Amino acid sequence: MPRNQFQRMVFAFLTVVVTVHAYVFYSLYVVNGSILMSVNQADSVISAINNQGGVYMFGAYLPIWAVILIEFCFAYLLEVIMGSPCSFRLARKVFDPAKTHPVIFESAIICATVGLMCPAMSFIAAWLYYPYYAGFNIFTLLANWLKLVCFNFPFAFFTQLFFIQPLIRTLFKFFFRKDVKARSQAAVKTA
Repeated sequence: MPRNQFQRMVFAFLTVVVTVHAYVFYSLYVVNGSILMSVNQADSVISAINNQGGVYMFGAYLPIWAVILIEFCFAYLLEVIMGSPCSFRLARKVFDPAKTHPVIFESAIICATVGLMCPAMSFIAAWLYYPYYAGFNIFTLLANWLKLVCFNFPFAFFTQLFFIQPLIRTLFKFFFRKDVKARSQAAVKTA
């Protein structure tokens, strides 16, 4: 879909904006929601977060907006530096883009991106959310990383493949509709 560096940056930006919000919601509400509510004796997750003074990250309690901003920065840099370029190369090793149906090739890129980004972002999250108050132990860090990968990978795979990427591709086509139309007309002329 993206044809130049600017379009790749916009595509990555849109993807990360939606993805980070989805993962913060998933992590706080689905994975840790009942624990947060029982520990803080609250009837909702947002009340539990407010009662404890924010979300525990890197040894301090931060507001949710700060957590989203920090995770966005890490995810965007990782997506631009590693995720997009490597996932395209991995998909190209398995499928020839010229001979493969675009839906299959795009699905291969999505699967490769999830396979790269999920363990990488889970590793960063293992450092960010590590219980530093208990002292540091490398085995605890690695166990937390493995736990995060196990929780996040199924969510990442299904949301990226069936919800987030179709949404982002639709938004991308809308924002760059003139370019998409020009490419379609050029493809018709060459055919």
